[in-house]
Amino acid sequence: MAIAVHRNGSLSAVSLQGFVLVGFGGGAETQALLFAVFLVLYVVTILGNLTMIVVITLDARLHSPMYFFLKNLSFVDLCYSSAIAPNALANFLSTSKVISFAGCATQLFFFSLLATTEAFLLAVMAYDRFMAICSPLRYPVTMCPTTCTRLVLGTYCGGCLNSIVQTSLTFQLPFCSSNRIDHFYCDVPPLLQLACASTALNELFLFGLCGFIIVSTTLAVLVSYGYITVTILRMHSGSGRHKVFSTCGSHMMAVSLFYGTVFVMYAQPGAVASMAQGKVISVFYTLVIPMLNPLIYSLRNKDVKDALRRLGQRHSLVKRGGK
Repeated sequence: MAIAVHRNGSLSAVSLQGFVLVGFGGGAETQALLFAVFLVLYVVTILGNLTMIVVITLDARLHSPMYFFLKNLSFVDLCYSSAIAPNALANFLSTSKVISFAGCATQLFFFSLLATTEAFLLAVMAYDRFMAICSPLRYPVTMCPTTCTRLVLGTYCGGCLNSIVQTSLTFQLPFCSSNRIDHFYCDVPPLLQLACASTALNELFLFGLCGFIIVSTTLAVLVSYGYITVTILRMHSGSGRHKVFSTCGSHMMAVSLFYGTVFVMYAQPGAVASMAQGKVISVFYTLVIPMLNPLIYSLRNKDVKDALRRLGQRHSLVKRGGK
């Protein structure tokens, strides 16, 4: 339901069938260029994350807690970008750029769910590396399959809780007769700009919940890697230090990219009003980072590269046998 504001200052309810996603603006050439860029990013994201999921599933040597979490990260990234990219691609080729009220609410729900889940999952992965490196003897017991499954389920529960709060608070607001969302997907900050009622409570929850999630998970990552760094520096084996630094460096790179962009967008006062900058930042954490994660972990991880090589050799042997 929307609220129409008349010239005499009176208000009346009007039916709101959908929103218009303004996107980036520009003419047909700009839209075509953006379509091509988004399409490339999305295709690489799909291929990269699907490859990680298939390789980790098929290679028995990668059936360990670290790769179990990495496979789940690839799954979240795949779903995460798929909640945004297909609709954005369709809008680049459309003149109306309309998304239904229910479609907008659904997109916001899944976007918030998967983004929050990824934040918690990155913290869980840091804890896993902390246990593996700092307490190797206790690691097989502490990070047993049951514990790993519970941790992953916990990340989804945390994501679902934040998503329900943000979506319900946003869509209970009365929206003005203008239904043009200044973004390329449905998100809380641009939707709050269309509200006729006070959004102070919504902004407080957005800043408070997102700030708490980002700060708490960042602290978990920093504490884990603080202990890991101390443990690595005490290692006598140079090759051992190099291998651990390489694995942890990949994780820290992924964490820094994700938390850095999300913090700029959601966990600072005044973020709601910075939509022009927010669109560019949003491209990074909705498309670029999900694309980079499998590349970061595969290119910097010897075990994954070896698994890819074995999978390729197995495929070649099957093809030769078929002939």
